[in-house]
Amino acid sequence: MIDPRAIIDPTARIGSNVRVGPWTIVGPHVELGDDCEVASHVVIKGPTRIGRGNRIFQFASIGEDTPDLSYRGEPTELVIGDGNVFREGVNIHRGTVKDQGRTVIGSGGLFMPYVHIAHDCIIGDHVILANYAAVSGHVRVGDHANFGGYAGVAQFRAVGAHTHVAAMSLVIKDVPDYVTVAGNPASAIGPNLEGMRRRGYSAELIARLRDAYRIVYRSGLTAEEACARLEPDAAGCPELAGFLASIRTARWGIVRPRARHGSAGAD
Repeated sequence: MIDPRAIIDPTARIGSNVRVGPWTIVGPHVELGDDCEVASHVVIKGPTRIGRGNRIFQFASIGEDTPDLSYRGEPTELVIGDGNVFREGVNIHRGTVKDQGRTVIGSGGLFMPYVHIAHDCIIGDHVILANYAAVSGHVRVGDHANFGGYAGVAQFRAVGAHTHVAAMSLVIKDVPDYVTVAGNPASAIGPNLEGMRRRGYSAELIARLRDAYRIVYRSGLTAEEACARLEPDAAGCPELAGFLASIRTARWGIVRPRARHGSAGAD
């Protein structure tokens, strides 16, 4: 199961039924969970903890030191959940002590060729990043977020759950839950209706979230005013409550539609 041409550090902890290909390096203080498959020419550096059933393809670099200029070799870590797929050339950096000291990847994600995830990011479950998408340091990405190819996110931004970031978009403001964004800089173009349908949301729930989107983005209200107007409806609807919370916690303001005759509300 472990190719004799692979280099496995004695301190690495390898689970059962793990496959490691030739010319792969598994460094000190790496944990590989059961049923992982690591192709040839992969480098995994620690401290890194990788859960069960992950697949890592050739030329990926997992758990490397961050190039952040403030990093001085402190013992930070990378933590990865279960059942992810990291395709060719993916690179993920460990955290820094100026933040939480760790980068975290959830479970069930798909990271297509040459995706980059920088230091101190928190990536949720079932996230998809298409080819060459890049997430800068300290970014938070919610569950079921979906990124098109070459999309980018600036440092410290948040991309909410069930969102879609279109290909070649640059996110410089926070993206609330359930919102689709596109462009450079990215602007809101509508609710992520297709994503909600794929995850089995009822027509009634989709309609509620679409109406909430219209109030936030098309009523001319500020974000604070829109949230206050929607608050009474959120008590019995966790999805709507999450949408409002993602707006209220935005540190950089939320993405807005491109201005149409000056009608877009202020952040």
